[in-house]
Amino acid sequence: MLVLTNVLAGRTERNSVETVLTELAKVGQPELVECGFESDLDVILSRRAGRTLVVVGGDGSLHTTLTFLWRRGEAADCPIGLVPLGTGNDFARGVGIPLDPVEAARLIGARRIRAVDLVTDDRGDVVVNAMHVGVGVDAAANAKPLKPYLGTAAFPVGALLAGVRAPGWRLRVEVDGGPVASGRTRVLMAGLSNAPTIAGGTAVLASAASVTDGVFDVTVSTSVGPLARMGYALMLRRGTHASRDDVVQCVGHTLTISGQPFYINADGEISGPFRHRTWTIQPGAWRCILPNGKVTATE
Repeated sequence: MLVLTNVLAGRTERNSVETVLTELAKVGQPELVECGFESDLDVILSRRAGRTLVVVGGDGSLHTTLTFLWRRGEAADCPIGLVPLGTGNDFARGVGIPLDPVEAARLIGARRIRAVDLVTDDRGDVVVNAMHVGVGVDAAANAKPLKPYLGTAAFPVGALLAGVRAPGWRLRVEVDGGPVASGRTRVLMAGLSNAPTIAGGTAVLASAASVTDGVFDVTVSTSVGPLARMGYALMLRRGTHASRDDVVQCVGHTLTISGQPFYINADGEISGPFRHRTWTIQPGAWRCILPNGKVTATE
């Protein structure tokens, strides 16, 4: 096994890595590699030589690793085990990977490998867990400096700050070529889900999302009024927002968003601004070690 971790990890994370290596050594020969820069990943992946890749980190680490594997054409040939040491860990939560490092390492030793869906975009990037635009991006930006102090509690605080002044965005949203939002009405939030939660499990964007069903779940909210924003935020925490009249949820294979400049939050990584982007589902495009074939948090 090739164990990939962040060279900038703190002392607590380093202690966890040592514990993980000890557990993995019971079933194999783990080699630890620390990655300091994204540019190091190509060299590291070239050293894999057919071994299982163990990613020790959060959604951002998994996102970056899958981006490189997809671009190299190796996503389907590289079994990945995840030890979730990030702040949010939404992908792990959504598919049932244990948040405890030792339990996650034991799962990797069991090697229950599943073909898992991946979402790709028109710029060569990927989405592993979820992507959204609008108020959720502002919420993530507000939460980022608070995460070292508040952990997952930073996400609802960031959402509160973002929701107070969210004006909405004039965006056209198309799913499989058909319009879901015309661009004339302001959109508070739009996105897709491969797995159910975002924001460290504090928001359930699409409760039925599954990483093996060959589609992604799309959510579009036009809840831009002050009371509507508050209602949407409260229902998003419980995953009941789809029952609102100003929310549309559907499934699809492609999603296109266009209109006024917008930023994107893809697996916690913020980029932009953009005026037009398209995402496409790639069924079974990569391999992940999952518990007992579990693919959603509700199964």
